[in-house]
Amino acid sequence: MVNWVFILLVAGAYLLGSIPAAYIVARLGKGIDIRKHGSGNVGASNVASSTSLWMSVPVFLFDIGKGYIAVWLAGQAGLAPYFQILVGIFAVIGHNWPVFLNFKGGRGIATSFGVVLAVSPLLGLIVFVMSYSLAPFKQLAVGVLIAFISLPLFSLFLTGPLGIQDGNQAALGFLTLFLLVILRRLVQPRAEISRELPLPELVFNRFIFDRDIRNRDAWVKRSS
Repeated sequence: MVNWVFILLVAGAYLLGSIPAAYIVARLGKGIDIRKHGSGNVGASNVASSTSLWMSVPVFLFDIGKGYIAVWLAGQAGLAPYFQILVGIFAVIGHNWPVFLNFKGGRGIATSFGVVLAVSPLLGLIVFVMSYSLAPFKQLAVGVLIAFISLPLFSLFLTGPLGIQDGNQAALGFLTLFLLVILRRLVQPRAEISRELPLPELVFNRFIFDRDIRNRDAWVKRSS
């Protein structure tokens, strides 16, 4: 039997996730297309580096809210924990591949934080701290990788302390979320700056550093 509530929530989550707050703020605030500046990502981090830190704050909060609201609505509809997270994942998919920007969006990290927060506020806080602990060393992508790898493990072994309803379902949902994060890193066209880079090195750089080359400054300053 088709669960029309789930289908409607998935469609709504995708459309909600597709709202490009970073693009809108950068366009209205600075008159620029954020996709042509910095890393090219339509997200809060690129707004911070390409415009200002203060302009990135509402973007970050809005992007978190997209994931949180999607999961919360799925919970209110009575869906099981895994399907709640799955609805949230479609908000992340919308952020990463937004229909309103020809499917060129961001990395979905803030929206993913929102998904985790909706399942467990404490776990969301832990993941946030883990992710940004390496930001002062300009290794945010590495911190994010470590945090999202840890999500299924936290769900399985700290279910009670974290207030998670069903550890097994949450772990499966967060594993799916982690795989989406990695997919977003790996599946994208090569940048011109990495044309001569061997494929194994390219894959390694994308998996660990979320960019084609090791040199962060050269990557951010490259021509989009």
